[in-house]
Parts: sequence; structure tokens; C-alpha cells
Amino acid sequence: MKKIPRAGDLLQSGIIFSAISFVTSLGNFAFQAVLGRHLNNQGDYGSANSVIGAFIPLLGLLPAMDTFAITHYIAHFNAGGDHARLQGLLVGCRKSLFRFTVAGSVLAVITIKPLSHFFHYSESLMLVTLVSTLLGLWGSFATALCQGLAWFKRLALIGFLAMLLRVTFGWFVTLKWPSAETAVLASAFAVLASLIVLVWRKELLLHDEPVSPWNRELVYYFVVSAAFVIGNFCFFQSDQLVAQHYFSDADRDAYIVAGQLARALPMTVGPLLTVLFTSRSSHRTGGVVAEQFKLLGIFSIGLVFGAVCLFVMRVFCLKLLGRNTPEAAAMIGHFSLAMVFVGLLQSLAFWALASRWTKLSLLYGALGIGYVLALFRIGGIEKSPAALLQTMTVTTGVAFAILFFVWLIAMRRQKSTTQS
Repeated sequence: MKKIPRAGDLLQSGIIFSAISFVTSLGNFAFQAVLGRHLNNQGDYGSANSVIGAFIPLLGLLPAMDTFAITHYIAHFNAGGDHARLQGLLVGCRKSLFRFTVAGSVLAVITIKPLSHFFHYSESLMLVTLVSTLLGLWGSFATALCQGLAWFKRLALIGFLAMLLRVTFGWFVTLKWPSAETAVLASAFAVLASLIVLVWRKELLLHDEPVSPWNRELVYYFVVSAAFVIGNFCFFQSDQLVAQHYFSDADRDAYIVAGQLARALPMTVGPLLTVLFTSRSSHRTGGVVAEQFKLLGIFSIGLVFGAVCLFVMRVFCLKLLGRNTPEAAAMIGHFSLAMVFVGLLQSLAFWALASRWTKLSLLYGALGIGYVLALFRIGGIEKSPAALLQTMTVTTGVAFAILFFVWLIAMRRQKSTTQS
């Protein structure tokens, strides 16, 4: 059984994981270029990407909450060296993940029709979305164990293979049948990359008696994880649903393509946070903390540097996507700034979640809900991408300032406790 990376190994794992994921993000950029050229009917590009980027994750929120809680639990015992208990917990955690995946699948079936009606998705797109959601839920079942066991390189490999499947199948199917439905289907097809986990099935074939992970500690942590997952969804993805509900087809297409470029900023350096979360879940003192701060610093620098590069090269990037319009180019500046704040918010939230700082994690979730309410209010009144983006920039900046202030207080208290 592999150990959680320590000290220098942690930084190395984060950089390798990020490098592979960067190549993967270029492939996903190619997928967007395919959609940008093949989906010529107005509204198809925006609808397809809002489904892939926001609606499917909305339907999968429940299993995502359990995944974060279970990941922390597996990482904690994997790092502690208690292999006897770890074996039983792995069996128990797999059972828990399975049950939550089933529950999430049932919930998706029940809620998809009213939610599709609210966000103005067609019946045919709704059916394809349901299939994609169910496949995605079972794909995340496999990747959750990889993250918990610190299989970062394997996790990056799964992402890379998924990208290859998405691009090749997406190019073929949208060329033959260009529509929002086929674009979403291509993204669902990519989930088949998770089947590579079967190659490592012997490492997961545990015959110990299952040990239930559901004690008071994990229930408590599940509540905190739920706040984190909700906050993360609200800040990073919910604006696409606002655009889907209020904007015209033309405005939504321009808004979504600008968002695809801006959202790539935190996604590209996001693997560093995955490594940070898994490490800090098990090591919150000692020499490894210095490496965690380095990961946090590299993430922040990469985020800001990427935003500057995107703003300078915005026209070139839009041309690559086949969606170079003045409306989209004008949105990228505000969008990039908002996503920088979102990325910084995510980094503090990951740190707080792994550190079990309950109040800060709950604050993150509350700020996220407030953010969504503000977006829907502005979207309903203005129905304008410019007004929505201005609201996003201001509210994410204020939310980051609040969370950063509370984070500094928590860090000072932890330092005082450690020294005493």
C-alpha cells in the first residue's frame, strides 16, 4: 500500500500531477475548439457547456460530499501506518461510496425533470444529461479511492485518458450529428477512462471484514465537507446556470466561451490543491507543512500569471476556439479576475477542510450560497452578461477578503497552540 507523499516527495507529486493535468487541459481546450466549430446552431454551444460544466455537477452534489469525507478518512489512516484498520476501513468506505452513489443516482432521476424545465433545457438534452450524470457518478466512485490512497499519477492518467476519449469521440460524433446532445454524450463517453482502475483491482481486492467509517468524527466531518462542496459549486459553476436561465442564446454562447477560458485558470493549477488536501488531511504539523505552503504559493502564482497571459492572448485563444467575437473578448478581463478570486477562495477552503477548521469551512459554504443568491437577483433584474460579471468580480473579491481574514486568525491560533 502506497504512503502519502512526505516533505520533498509531496512537492514533487504536486508538480508531476499538475504537469500531466496541464497537458490534459490542453486536450480539453481542443475539445472546446471542436465544439466551437461544429456546433453552429445558436445556443447549442452554451447549452452543451452549461450542462457539462454546471448542471451535471449540480445533480451529483450528494455523492461529491461523501467523496470528500471518505477521501479524508482514507488519507488519514493511510498516512498513519495502521494497515490492519486501513484494510477494514477501505472495505467499509467502498460500501459507503457505493450507497451514496446509488442514492445520488436516484436523486438525479427524481430531480432532473423539474430542474431541466427551470433552466430551459430540451427534453432530448435532459435525457442525455441523465445518462451522462449516472455515468459520471459511477466514474467518480473509482477516482475517489485513487485520491484517498494518494495515487496522484494514476489519477492524472485517468484524466489524460478521459481527455483523449472526449476529444476523439467528440470530434467524430459532433461532426456527424452537430448538436448540444451529442456534445454532452461525448463528455459522458470520456468517463469510460475510469475503467482503467480495473488494472489495479488486485490492490483494491481486500477480503477483510468491513469496518464502518461512520462514527461521530466522520459524521461531523461529512457536514463540513458538505459545506465545502456546496461553496465550491456555487463559486465555480453556478453562474453558468444563471446564464442558462436568463440570457438569450447569443449572449449565453458568448458568456460561456469566455467562461471556458477563464475557468481553465483554477482548473489548470487545481491538481496542486488535490495534493495539498490529501497531504494536509493527514499531516498538519512538522516539516511537511512547509511543503504545503510551497504548494499554496505555487498555486497562487500560477493562477495570477495565467490570468495575465489569458488577458493578453484573449483574442488568440478565442480564435482557437472558433468563437472570436467582440462580446466574448470584452468579458474575459472581468471573468479572469473573478476566477482568480475563486481559485484563491478554493485554496483557503481546501486548507480549512483538510485542517478540520469547521467554522471557516461553514463560512465558505455560506458565502457561496450568498454569492448564488446575488447572481440570480442581478441576473433576473439586468439579464445582462456585463452586469453579471461585474457582480461576480465584486462579490468574489469581498468573499475572498472575508475568508482570508478568518483564515489568518485560524493560522495564528494554530501557531499559538503548537508553540504552547
